[in-house]
Amino acid sequence: MSTGATQAGSHAVRSIMLLKLLVYVLAFSLPVLFYIRQRRVQSPSSGTSAATTTETDEDKSLKTIMQPPRDDLDPPKCDPITLKELEEYDGSDPSRPIYVSIKGDVFDVTRKRDVYGKGGSYNIFAGKDGSRALGMSSLKLEDAVPDYSTLPENEMKVLDDWHSFFSKRYNIVRRVSDMPEAVAPLRSTAANTEVDSF
Repeated sequence: MSTGATQAGSHAVRSIMLLKLLVYVLAFSLPVLFYIRQRRVQSPSSGTSAATTTETDEDKSLKTIMQPPRDDLDPPKCDPITLKELEEYDGSDPSRPIYVSIKGDVFDVTRKRDVYGKGGSYNIFAGKDGSRALGMSSLKLEDAVPDYSTLPENEMKVLDDWHSFFSKRYNIVRRVSDMPEAVAPLRSTAANTEVDSF
């Protein structure tokens, strides 16, 4: 083998090693940079400009709903409520609690009035069962309906995750008695699964 071929092979090996090193550096530094950026947004120092520390409404909303699970929740209640009656708990009356229904289970979210109350970023879900929109990750009013029967499997998983999230953070205070017939089989399957898991 000639010296030129050996040098070319050695150069190719070095290039591959440098490329691998660059990939490793990027793979490890990007999460660190993301963490630093998040910390700057969450706790601005007095010397930073407003442009680098301003949070969007969505960032603030996510922080306020992303709370740890609670261990002081009451046992679920199954007192019936109709979809029409549920509308009275939409956050527009400050003397009433705020209810959000997911898959027919009614959660009392009153302590998060800033998020679910009138003018709150998730008020679209207050006083109704917006299961379909939750599964679709949509904030469109037309999607906030109780019929989630046509959701594909991946969106049904998202909906189940939201139900689980709420179940660990808010009291279930009622049960919607007139959910659409199309979701009746889905609700009974979910109920059986929950019973089996205890």
